[in-house]
Amino acid sequence: MRITTKGEYGIRALLELAQRYGEGPVPSAVIAAAQHVPENYLDQILLLLRRAGLIRSIRGPAGGHMLARAPEEINLGEVLAVLEGTFEPMECVNPDFSDCMLLESCTIRRVWRELKHVTDEVLYSTTLAHLVEQSQPRTEQLIYFI
Repeated sequence: MRITTKGEYGIRALLELAQRYGEGPVPSAVIAAAQHVPENYLDQILLLLRRAGLIRSIRGPAGGHMLARAPEEINLGEVLAVLEGTFEPMECVNPDFSDCMLLESCTIRRVWRELKHVTDEVLYSTTLAHLVEQSQPRTEQLIYFI
């Protein structure tokens, strides 16, 4: 799985919203500036996240975006499924796939299935709250010169 800029920017936007969870709506421009994401592209991503029920948006001068659920309840697996689609290292890991004569005896298929399982396990167990905990404090450090 290769994460595109859409997936990366979407996760960064949600991380910003998670860091500001409970503070009210956050304008797109603030998210874009804080996460160094082009605002026009961000708006397209936020629309997808809103349609998927991951964020709520409020229009108007005091409007913006906020998480639809607590950061502990949103995981990277569901975010990437919305923005990138499901992770399948090969077509044959899909249970509905049948277009291969070696399907049942394929040793490599077992590796692809394990890769999918491990990747899904990491993504679906990592929440936005985990990312917030791991992120740097938002306070600025003062530098003193002697």
